Amino acid sequence: MEQEAVIEWYYEVKGERKGPVTEATIQQMVKEGILTKDSVVWKKGMPDWVNIEKTDFKSHIDDSLPPPLSGDKVNNAVIWILAFAPIIGTILEHLVARQANMDVNDLFMITVALNIGLSYYDANCLQKAGHDASKFKGLAWLVPVYLYKRAKALKQNLAYFIVWIVCFAFMLFI
Repeated sequence: MEQEAVIEWYYEVKGERKGPVTEATIQQMVKEGILTKDSVVWKKGMPDWVNIEKTDFKSHIDDSLPPPLSGDKVNNAVIWILAFAPIIGTILEHLVARQANMDVNDLFMITVALNIGLSYYDANCLQKAGHDASKFKGLAWLVPVYLYKRAKALKQNLAYFIVWIVCFAFMLFI
């Protein structure tokens, strides 16, 4: 009896190529939630990596979960605070400097920490809204890129991105 060739699959997790694994392993990883509808896979003969939803593994994805909230349903309060964070941070720096009798230039990390902290907090809010926030969290320290990518991913206009840029530029001249 001739043995069937085992098809080896590769998959991506956090930007790293993993595998080879069997089809059964991929199916199990989908069932366990390790691989989601946004994961990509590849096997010999495929020209490029493919979203798992476009393969036969789609039938193993739990469709009972609702889709992520759309951009107009996501609470944007935190993102608008973040948009004004350069100015808010500068005000906080001046208040702390006055209270502690310090040079305001020594306190720039207040604004940096405020921006990064709000970005991470917002990414966690997006996660709770059902979005794959892993692609955002890695950019939290690079706030304008985070804001731009967030707006594009949620299909929102770039208003909060532009406000942040204007506030940052204004902050440089205070």
